[in-house]
Amino acid sequence: MLVKNWMNKPAITIDKNSSMQEAMNLMKTHRITLLPVMDKNRLVGVLTDRDLKKASASDATTLEIHELLYLISTIKVNDIMSSNPISVPPDYTIEETAELLMANKISGVPVVDNDGKVVGVITHTDLFKVIISLTGIGKRGIQFAFCLEDRPGSILEVSEIIRQFGGRIASILTSYEKAPEGYRNVYIRMYSIDRSKLKKLKAALQGKATLLYMVDHRNNNREIYQ
Repeated sequence: MLVKNWMNKPAITIDKNSSMQEAMNLMKTHRITLLPVMDKNRLVGVLTDRDLKKASASDATTLEIHELLYLISTIKVNDIMSSNPISVPPDYTIEETAELLMANKISGVPVVDNDGKVVGVITHTDLFKVIISLTGIGKRGIQFAFCLEDRPGSILEVSEIIRQFGGRIASILTSYEKAPEGYRNVYIRMYSIDRSKLKKLKAALQGKATLLYMVDHRNNNREIYQ
């Protein structure tokens, strides 16, 4: 999954010589929290809602309202932005981007193409959207978590059992994190199953694999086995 398919575009940008007031109005109008800062057509910084709050917080309590309005109209974006901005190319994967945001403790980055043009912005909110889409939770089905042997066909075996009971699979995710040697954790989300068959389905699955938990999102039923 690539950044270019999930970024916000076109990018809403602001000139470095614009006022803090203009930046606040842009963020409010477009309901965004990050602005790439431009010097003509060159990316020179980023401005976040946190930067705006930080710039005004120290003086806000001691100023009259008209003085505060004057302050934010005179402060320039160039004075409060973060310089040397981190950016990503459109062909970066979502995973690479998430790793970058986490490592640098930032909420988002501009997306810059090979010609140096800012073509979009991607934030942690966009990454949340990817997780929701990737896992299929929007269908409000059932998720099973298994600890399966790390061998060919182990996922197919439990998937076939689900299909035999009329379940349709929305997503399959796997990870070796926190799994015993020679095993992996597998997370299968399914939907369209008759809940009256659920007890027999669980028994069939437990006969084939170690079931860690089951969460029925439609009925908010949670069963933890391990």
